[in-house]
Amino acid sequence: MTRTILVTGASGHLGRRVAARSVAEGWTVVGTFHTAQPELPGVGWRRLDLRDRAMVEGLLTELAPDVVVHAAAGRDRDDWAVIADGAGAVAAAAAAVGARLVHVSSDAVLSGANPPYDETALPDPVTRYGAAKAAAETAVRTVAPGAVIARVSLILGDGDSKHERLVHALHAGEDGALFTDRYRMPSHAADLAAALLELAGTGHAGVVNLAGSDRVSYHELGCLIAERDGLDPARLPAARAQDRGVVLSADTRLDTTLATELLTTRVRGVRELFGQR
Repeated sequence: MTRTILVTGASGHLGRRVAARSVAEGWTVVGTFHTAQPELPGVGWRRLDLRDRAMVEGLLTELAPDVVVHAAAGRDRDDWAVIADGAGAVAAAAAAVGARLVHVSSDAVLSGANPPYDETALPDPVTRYGAAKAAAETAVRTVAPGAVIARVSLILGDGDSKHERLVHALHAGEDGALFTDRYRMPSHAADLAAALLELAGTGHAGVVNLAGSDRVSYHELGCLIAERDGLDPARLPAARAQDRGVVLSADTRLDTTLATELLTTRVRGVRELFGQR
């Protein structure tokens, strides 16, 4: 019998790929959106406002999905009502209907002061976004203790991710800079989508780190993207976040040993993604 998966935020960068992958794997797929319904073959679309707990409960009760992948990211990075409270509503509703919950979290829950981080690392966020994601993790652990919480790092795509678009904008002369003193472990949204669906089929509960194998600064990543896209890396402005007074997690290097043990999916590092190894 075909199983049903609900993907929240299926109109977003990662959620869209999770929904498409689910269709390809034979799931009955329902995706949620907030404002504009996208086109994605094989997906049944439902509008959902994560700030409306009754609406969340009603949708989960109606669908009674086997799996929920909570990939909704909020309308902006200060959207506490969606990022934190909305995650709690989804987790409670998923638990009430017996759905397996895969919650997408972020390395922003970590300050980056003491890398590398394994799954036992406690949140110590330095930004409002990180604090909201940490609160979401706490809510999920409390109301859906059997859920898996996937901590991901910077997410790339095929030119369509926020960071890839930023590199092109900076190359064209837009104001801004790429930081040389802030480090992440980027991965491709398609790899993450496959890993999240595989995690849904495991019995693991709690945090799993999902990230690529390469630790790079924002500026290093920008140069790699520029080279891939035929741009001149030398035209990308560089700066130190510390010098500009920008508060941002320093080095959120994730230990991905557990993911390697649990999953057959390979989350590729950025240099492999860009054909450098």
